[in-house]
Amino acid sequence: QGLSESWQISCACNSLQLGGRLAMAGVGSKSELLNVLGDVKARVQDKLGIVDFPMPQFILIGKQSVGKSRLIEALAGETFNFISGTLGSRRPTVLEFRNTSAASSTWFVRNRKTNHWEEHPIEAVMKIVGGAHEELGETVTSEPIYVRIESPACVDMQIVDLPGFRDFALDQGKQALADKIIHLVTDFMRDRNNVMLCVEQAADAATMSTLQRCREIDPNFERTILIRNKLDKYYNDLTNDNVNKWVDGFGDLPEGLARFALTLPWWREGTVPSKPFVEMREDMNTKDLNEMQSRGLSAKYMQTIGFKNFSSFMERKIETLFVDAMGPVLANLKELKSTAEKESSGLTVEFHETDPQRILSTTRDCGVSFATALTHVMEGVLDLKPVMNLEDELRQFHAYHQALGSNHFSMLPSEDFCGLSDYVDYLRNEIQIATFDVEVNGGAQFRRLMGEVEIFLRFSEIAVETKKRDVIQARGVSMSSLTWRDVVVKLLSNEAHLPLQRRVQYVGERIRWFFERQKEATLQFMDKLEGTPNANLYSPLYPKHAKLIKQNEMIKHNVYTTYDAACARQLKQFVDLFDNMLTSTFSNPWVFLKGATTGGSESDDLQDAVLPSFDDTKDRIPVEIESRSGTEATLSRWLADIPTDSKHIDEAVDKVQMLVLKTYGFIRSQVCDQVELFSESFFKLPMLRRLEEDMAAMELSEEDANNYKNRRAKLGSEIAKADDSLVEINACIDRLQGFKLKCEARGY
Repeated sequence: QGLSESWQISCACNSLQLGGRLAMAGVGSKSELLNVLGDVKARVQDKLGIVDFPMPQFILIGKQSVGKSRLIEALAGETFNFISGTLGSRRPTVLEFRNTSAASSTWFVRNRKTNHWEEHPIEAVMKIVGGAHEELGETVTSEPIYVRIESPACVDMQIVDLPGFRDFALDQGKQALADKIIHLVTDFMRDRNNVMLCVEQAADAATMSTLQRCREIDPNFERTILIRNKLDKYYNDLTNDNVNKWVDGFGDLPEGLARFALTLPWWREGTVPSKPFVEMREDMNTKDLNEMQSRGLSAKYMQTIGFKNFSSFMERKIETLFVDAMGPVLANLKELKSTAEKESSGLTVEFHETDPQRILSTTRDCGVSFATALTHVMEGVLDLKPVMNLEDELRQFHAYHQALGSNHFSMLPSEDFCGLSDYVDYLRNEIQIATFDVEVNGGAQFRRLMGEVEIFLRFSEIAVETKKRDVIQARGVSMSSLTWRDVVVKLLSNEAHLPLQRRVQYVGERIRWFFERQKEATLQFMDKLEGTPNANLYSPLYPKHAKLIKQNEMIKHNVYTTYDAACARQLKQFVDLFDNMLTSTFSNPWVFLKGATTGGSESDDLQDAVLPSFDDTKDRIPVEIESRSGTEATLSRWLADIPTDSKHIDEAVDKVQMLVLKTYGFIRSQVCDQVELFSESFFKLPMLRRLEEDMAAMELSEEDANNYKNRRAKLGSEIAKADDSLVEINACIDRLQGFKLKCEARGY
């Protein structure tokens, strides 16, 4: 978790090496496994770069001064000292041990810039590693330093040495560093690919703090191995009566926990070792076994004593882990291959389609496909993203226009609403819109939008009260007589037109915002068709053009810009057409208010419906014409009731005010009843019909042409890199599959 993916590849590949000592002994020489892994590692890590493999690795954890460094030396088969300053290690150190037949050891450090192994004298290695720690100061990093040793005395394995936990700190700076180390190491411990080598002193199991940290993360100790160091300090405390209980932790160690007790080579400070390190390692191992056997330790526990038993267990452990991981590694490589093939294919298509002679037609073709795909999205397509419920839609719409500072339309249907939340609660709890909390997009979202804007429009009211002065002023005089009908028209045009117009602007802005949010859903619809049964129902160009739009930012920019421009154009046309309709309505509301209701004598029972005769049709027409004038007749009756005598002006004013409100109510109801028809006719249908034409008429600016030229220049190198990656991945798959088949053929 803490390291880069490329480091995990290194860990994964090299963690297989230990299995070669035993698991592959019957297949051939140990070098066969190492050669396979070395080849895979070189190809995947060094040539492909960052790849995440599901391979296990061993991390070494423990407090400072518990013997972690000496355990590493024992695995390496020689002594060394990484110079990490007074603050100790502050980054992971990846240690790769390879057992070879060479006469002496050889040390390597992986160059952090080139990722290549470079051979150095051991003194230089110590200095490089120490410098990598010192450069961090009082901070830590998950970026590792890589060290490899090839020696006849080392074990074939690889571990990650992590900074040790600090028991105490002298000041706040040191405490902050200790906290950072805890966080770093804990991240590694949480990674389920990591097997924890927990190093503790061979003391009372109940006081082992690092083991307790392991228990918190790995409660069943499925990937924890306990190593109790400095066993020789407790020889004298052990007797025939307590030795078995002591090894078992006096009941404090769970039965399933793999545990070892051992003594590593040591000598007094200020002196030099009396023997070569490898001999001392052997002597300590022999002494541990003899001492514990002499104290009557049972045979069951004897296999957990000494360095040799520990290293043998590790060999078997890695052998098992390697066998278990082989399948996931191959599956991971095959998935990587599939991804690389798609990437290479997409880049190749983009390279051909962005030819200078074709780039304009390619951009237009992508736009036309996008325009036609929008129609399918509006018809309803399942499992497209993004989706939103009505509350999220309204909040995002309001946030968008608040950021723009929009004030040319009403954001709330009425001033009586305290805010958007109040309006949202009204829609959810009082109106109870059925699809309020359903997350949808496309046509379903548009249908819900129509319901919301109709409710919004129905809140429209005349903003000011009609005063006596206004009625008298509107009557005036003219060359012909002015009727109360003319007065009502004047008052409606003056006081009722603007409130409805501002709410119509809201409707237009809501529709525009809706369409602008369908771009990603439309692109996803085009892209997800590939390889599905539904692909045969739509244009085969959709997936191809979707990839071009996603990969080429210039094509995407041009298509999206043209799309947004079409939305803006349709908004303007929608508002203009709707405003013209309202202007016509308020100039002569009586014509607009003629009804279209059917005759009341017609039956609602569909079972009784029959084809009408010619005489029935002739009888129906006068009835329908008469019924159309129902509202107009009612208004005419109210107009006739308004007194014309100046003595009754107060009564006339009251009736005119009532008539203005009633007439406005009729107009508002008619407009709201037909808002979906107007939205379809003035916005949606022209948008869908003309968008394809807009896309086909796209032109490229000089800047766009230069951007395409630069993009095409990069595509050549990207295609070559993708093809090289495919070659390396295929080689890794072939190598591992061949090795796996060879092992299976020989019974391993």
